[in-house]
Amino acid sequence: MSANASYGYAGKVLRVNLSDRSVGEETLDEATLRRYLGGTGLGAKYLYENVPPGVKWSDPQNVLVLASGPLGGTNAPGSGTYSVVTKGALTSGATSSQANGFLGAYMKRSGYDAIVVEGASDSWVYLYIHDGVAELRDAAYLLGKDTWETEDAIKGELGLTERGASVVGIGPAGENLVKFAAIVGDHGHVVAHNGPGAVMGSKKLKAVVAARGKTPVPVKDKQTVSEITKEIIRMAKLREPSGYTWGTSMLYGMMTQLGCLPVRNLTTNTFAQYESFMGENYRPRLEMKWTPCWSCQAKHCHLVKITDGPYAGYEGEEPEYEGLAAFGSVIGQTDVMAAIMLSNEIDKLGMDANEGGWLISMLMECYEKGIIDKNYLDGIEFTWGNVEATRQLLYKIARRDGVGDTLAEGVMRTAQSIGGEAVNVGVYTKKGATPRGHDHRVRWPEMFDTATSSVGTLESGGVVIQDVHSPEEVSISTAKAKAARFFKDSLGICLIACSGTRTMTESDDPNLKQMIDLLNAVTGWDYSVDEVQTMGLVAANLLRVFNIRHGIGKDLDYPSARYGSAPSEGYAKGKSALEHWDEMIVNYYRQMGWDENTGVPLPETLSDLGLGHIATDL
Repeated sequence: MSANASYGYAGKVLRVNLSDRSVGEETLDEATLRRYLGGTGLGAKYLYENVPPGVKWSDPQNVLVLASGPLGGTNAPGSGTYSVVTKGALTSGATSSQANGFLGAYMKRSGYDAIVVEGASDSWVYLYIHDGVAELRDAAYLLGKDTWETEDAIKGELGLTERGASVVGIGPAGENLVKFAAIVGDHGHVVAHNGPGAVMGSKKLKAVVAARGKTPVPVKDKQTVSEITKEIIRMAKLREPSGYTWGTSMLYGMMTQLGCLPVRNLTTNTFAQYESFMGENYRPRLEMKWTPCWSCQAKHCHLVKITDGPYAGYEGEEPEYEGLAAFGSVIGQTDVMAAIMLSNEIDKLGMDANEGGWLISMLMECYEKGIIDKNYLDGIEFTWGNVEATRQLLYKIARRDGVGDTLAEGVMRTAQSIGGEAVNVGVYTKKGATPRGHDHRVRWPEMFDTATSSVGTLESGGVVIQDVHSPEEVSISTAKAKAARFFKDSLGICLIACSGTRTMTESDDPNLKQMIDLLNAVTGWDYSVDEVQTMGLVAANLLRVFNIRHGIGKDLDYPSARYGSAPSEGYAKGKSALEHWDEMIVNYYRQMGWDENTGVPLPETLSDLGLGHIATDL
């Protein structure tokens, strides 16, 4: 059965070659759809098949895949989510990152399940899809505009209302190939990790635009979909009642209680002002307009206006926890309104807040220790928590102005260029990306997952285990949770709206059964837990083999010295994951069916997954 006859799918994949301005379409048979689903799974397939070794992230032959999934555009919670898969700028390896909002839903309602962009334009363009039609339009007039200005200008040109289209694009950072440039759309929804905005900039593609579309996604069993959706929402409110009401800012309190709040570049675990960064305490100081994503009831997306203090009148989006952490505790900055402003500024410039926060904090520590001075920073005094100095430097980075040209390379390369102790001060993985906004030294599963991941960020994610400092539990759980996470990242839904992910088994993760039941109700399939396991491991092994073929192997499955260090206080005081790393690596490889000495997937592992044909590529 072809894709255009399948429930849950629009029926077409759009292929765009920017080098010759050609636009084409292809369909996928049902067997392929079941094997890869959509989102990250489908992106992994196109990345592996189209980007051979030797192709750099900035080469025209690199592909940029934007993909929804079979639940995208339905009534499932947060089903406007989409994945971006490409060869990333920070690690020079695979990347997969998701954003919520509307693009995933609008893309499908406009006739496409995924967009595969290759080649590079000789002049700036944006892609506009609507009613099954795709066209490339001139974007020269958009150069220099930030991501919000770009979205508003395009909607104005096309005569579209605020919700009449989804616009995702790059700001000055992407135009200038900042290695941690992000793709930002729908006024603040960010595809952040591993530099996808830089890839977009290398292709001279300023934005991708999808009209809302009028063609609903075909659903096999609407009644069952409705019933499961109601139950998902009910369970999400029970599991995370404060998060459903107050958004992810509630994590400031949770992370503080767990000892996982990242503070001052991981030099301490103490941040006395954490309560002021929680929504119930700062929201009264804001004018707020609820702006939920597609098919979402959670109250954590708002356009806001600051009503008091030095930033009174500033307008933006309410940041997620990681933006508030990056420009609050991570850089030793205690004014939540300043953190809201800085988080929005980096979004509008089109850069990843996580990488930006870790970069700023590394520079502040280096400044404090005399490793660098204000001459290095073009005359900027860079003391802890300096808000205006941070804003000034972000603008220099986005435009590669002065020292910004060096800092645009990200934390690892900046540390290496400074040299000396800076290499040990920086928080990063040996592959070249930074972790998310938590102190993973307290929770080893997140550190181990991040450092061994093939995609530049968490790949298993949210693992719940009894002992977060047990080398055996950490390594086993990371392998065990991988398939379920890739499965969920391929459905086209928001994991926050659908209660997240934990482990692989139904008993440990009741949410997984809901997702399988929802998939079957939408598609009419009989998908099983075994099929989830196969699908997720196919994606994981494709991305692992892709990285190995591109020169990223076992030697880079490690954290930096500071990232892997032992906390100096708190309940994890004196405990370092690095002391057990080699033991965890061997056990993890064994669990994944990879060679214990090299981390290369074994031929029998690939064969069992139906990937025997790529074993010869190794």
